[in-house]
Amino acid sequence: MLNELHIENIAVIERADISFTEGLNVLTGETGAGKSIVIDAIGAVLGERVSRELVRSGAEKGVVSAVFDLAGTEDWLAENEIDAEDELIIQRRIGADGKSSCRICGAPVTAAQLKDLAALLVDIHGQNDGRQLMDERRHLAYLDRFGAHEEALDRYRGEYSRYAALVKELSSLQMDEIEKERLGDSLRYQIDELKRAQLKAGERDGLVARRDLLRNSEKLTEALDEAYSLLYEGDENAISMAQNAGYYADRAASIASDLEPAAATIREAGYALTDAAERLRDFRDSLDFSPEEYDQLEERLALLSKLERKYGRDDEALIAYLDECRERLDNIQYADERAEKLNRELTAQASRCKKAAQSLSESRREAARRLEKRIVSELRALNMPSVRFAVEMLPVGGEPGFIATGADQVRFLMSANAGEELGRISKIASGGELSRIMLAMKNVFAENDPVNTMIFDEIDTGVSGIAAQRVAEKLYAVSTGKQVMCVTHLPQIAAMADSHYRIAKEERGGRTYTEVALLDREGRRRELARLHGGDRVTDLGLASAEEQLSAAEAYKREHDEMEDKT
Repeated sequence: MLNELHIENIAVIERADISFTEGLNVLTGETGAGKSIVIDAIGAVLGERVSRELVRSGAEKGVVSAVFDLAGTEDWLAENEIDAEDELIIQRRIGADGKSSCRICGAPVTAAQLKDLAALLVDIHGQNDGRQLMDERRHLAYLDRFGAHEEALDRYRGEYSRYAALVKELSSLQMDEIEKERLGDSLRYQIDELKRAQLKAGERDGLVARRDLLRNSEKLTEALDEAYSLLYEGDENAISMAQNAGYYADRAASIASDLEPAAATIREAGYALTDAAERLRDFRDSLDFSPEEYDQLEERLALLSKLERKYGRDDEALIAYLDECRERLDNIQYADERAEKLNRELTAQASRCKKAAQSLSESRREAARRLEKRIVSELRALNMPSVRFAVEMLPVGGEPGFIATGADQVRFLMSANAGEELGRISKIASGGELSRIMLAMKNVFAENDPVNTMIFDEIDTGVSGIAAQRVAEKLYAVSTGKQVMCVTHLPQIAAMADSHYRIAKEERGGRTYTEVALLDREGRRRELARLHGGDRVTDLGLASAEEQLSAAEAYKREHDEMEDKT
């Protein structure tokens, strides 16, 4: 649930702090006062795309902060390693240059992460959702969302994925004979060149080390001879001096036992120096330098460098590439046999796809029957008594008879009035009917949706009279299970609110300011009178508004009592 919203320097809103409640939260105000800016601000703090035009003119930045309940976000927070205590605090800053930053509980996140989290928090129904409903390409997704047959969908998607992989592999084998011969010659040449090189993993490092050793052979020999001489040759060599020191240290230790550790250290040093001298001597004796070896090393390194430049790979990757070339040549040489085998596998996989698609189609048909009944029931409650709604399912044409989404084409049909034939929603429904259809679908889908906050931006488009009253009642019904926010011009909806906010715009000092105020009952009465009669609020209008508020309160009490009984 959205508990608090802070808006600072967003469009015409210099600063606003709004505390939302459970149930139905309604926002009203004159056209252009800034009602939709509140919704835009919520969208911004939930990761929607923003631009510098959203920042109030003259301000360095705009800020939107929102406080939500934690419920339902615990797993997401854990996966993204974000710590939260009692509430979820989200902040979005938008600079005057258009750059933005996002934080969740103080931790910086990306807008993409914010959008992922938003899917768990809020469902926003904007004014373009009606156009989405008319897009028949989306109808299958609507049906699958209602059907909640994820198991059948996942099974089919897995089978189709394997089918598509086989199609792709088979397609790669299908080339004409000239292309096949050309590619085969190229692969044979590369295989021969790499085989002749007799590549070994890690060879270059060993060759470079040996070459560097040979390149510095004179300096190395000189250093070894000098070090060995100082350690072992001459009357004053290091080893003989250490041995003499050890002799005298032992004598001293025999008199003063505290010197035994020092004497032992000198003895060990003598042994270590002797061992080091022997190592130097053995290494010196093992050196066998020749100009021929150096030339061979240079030639080998030059060959490796040439191959690495040519193929764009290091020595280890060249070995893997050789195996890849052999495999590709085998595939070409045995393409016919491989294609025959793949065709058999493809036929078998197509059969498995059809079986999984059939199971999915059966689940969709069952879901379609339930959806038809639910939508008709919802729409009749929204003052569309003669409405008919149908889910048309047709098979996918052509071969193989299925596509990535299954074997079905789905579109929604309706008839709004008695005596009319079922037809496409885009051809049949008016603006007000589209609004009610979307509200009906949102209400149906919300039953299985874990999101606890629903926002409707002017759901009342094209709705008036009795239909407006039914929409208001439906919004209240939805709000008994979820937090609902609604931007509206209709007094029928405003009267049904649990919390009513008035958004007003005024000019001060040549600047436009928008204020958001939570109305008390008297404020609500005057706002309802304004919604009915405009700026001229009369006693009759106030009396009518009071009557409407009382009727709404009575309806809500009656509705809640019925809910308690059921």
